[in-house]
Amino acid sequence: MTEHDTTGNDDRTHRFPGAPDQEPTTAYPAGFGFATAEPAPAPTAGQQAPRSRRTGIGLLAGALVLGGLGGLGGAAAYDALTDDPATTTSSSTARQSTNTASVAPLEPLGSVQEVASSVLPSVVKINVRGGGQGEAGSGSGIVLSADGEILTNDHVVSAAADGGSISVAFDDGSTAPATIVGTDPLTDTAVIQAEGVSDLIPADIGSSDALQVGEQVVAVGSPFGLEATVTSGIVSALDRPVTAGAEDGSQATIYPAIQTDAAINPGNSGGPLVNMAGQVVGINSSIRTAGSSSPFGSSGGGSIGLGFAIPISKVVPIVEQLRAGETATHARLGVTVSNATDDSGAIIGARVEEVSDGSAAQEAGLRSGDVVVRVDDTLISDRDALVAIVRGYRPDDEVTLTFRRGDDERTVEVTLGSDEGEQPQAPEQQPQGQQRERQLPPWLQDYFGD
Repeated sequence: MTEHDTTGNDDRTHRFPGAPDQEPTTAYPAGFGFATAEPAPAPTAGQQAPRSRRTGIGLLAGALVLGGLGGLGGAAAYDALTDDPATTTSSSTARQSTNTASVAPLEPLGSVQEVASSVLPSVVKINVRGGGQGEAGSGSGIVLSADGEILTNDHVVSAAADGGSISVAFDDGSTAPATIVGTDPLTDTAVIQAEGVSDLIPADIGSSDALQVGEQVVAVGSPFGLEATVTSGIVSALDRPVTAGAEDGSQATIYPAIQTDAAINPGNSGGPLVNMAGQVVGINSSIRTAGSSSPFGSSGGGSIGLGFAIPISKVVPIVEQLRAGETATHARLGVTVSNATDDSGAIIGARVEEVSDGSAAQEAGLRSGDVVVRVDDTLISDRDALVAIVRGYRPDDEVTLTFRRGDDERTVEVTLGSDEGEQPQAPEQQPQGQQRERQLPPWLQDYFGD
């Protein structure tokens, strides 16, 4: 949905750009070795034992410098875009088969220590150098296959797409070069392939749909370059509409996030958020920082207990498309929306401004002036909530839209359309010092429209 909202300030979270020799974290969903109830078998004769986990942790070399390489995000600073102000086919040999069905959570492992021991061998640090001088950064990643497929954020590796390079540091201390298999800026996901590796331990993929508010979770990654860092917290909220982007406003994306108070910092991006069974339920991607004059939060900020992860169940189909060498596709409703307000100025839903010809919205009978207040069982509090929720569905999914037309409340069944893999244009840069309106970049405005 295209969205136009010209009131208020834009305080969205942003991704922290990297600094030379310092890599911002990236959020990677865990590998696609889906969890099973049985323990992994011991290696047989002639079979290489799983890699041992290294015991040392690298030290942070220098402070993270902001304003550097765009696209090399730490935990991206994010904005929940609410009304509150001031609040970021690959090789087929030796790869485990992947199942895109939701996986029921296993029995909890018992403690954060046990979860960390289970997950750490499947988490990597990703070092990225861009094509330009001084462009460098780092993030985190999730092992998807024994032969080196790794899931991470697009904003972690995108700088390497134009003459840059990627290297991966594994839990046992070894390193390997890597290449990009596929990226999807709209969901901020990417798959890379580490070269010449085998016998890696894929992460177990769980179901973010099974998460409950208050449930304990663990975040793993390389904040500020400190690899193999483990933090814990709870699920603070679900389906939080979050817009994340770089400080310059590029690479912005909206997603229905898992909010957590587990410490997430620059460098955690691309790393897993896991449940207490050690299953990946989210990809750590962005944080909210303390208030700042910047529209994207404090440029030097770290965790204040407001971290956000991309729900793994929402992006498994897209990740599978990337692994297969296909272009990622996304659900499309086909409307332009703004925030609907009542007489007191309170936001009460997403107001339809325009309906695209031939779109799912037009076929369902939506009109300009309708106010969408619910999608299935999810309350739509504002325009960004509608964008985020629709983004969590797939093309051809059927949803129930509840909307108000005048004084009447109506319900309609909608079969969502597809963007057919079309990637929106990046936004133009604004002149330095120009005040940014609370408005989505043009490429996001066009996402649900023509």
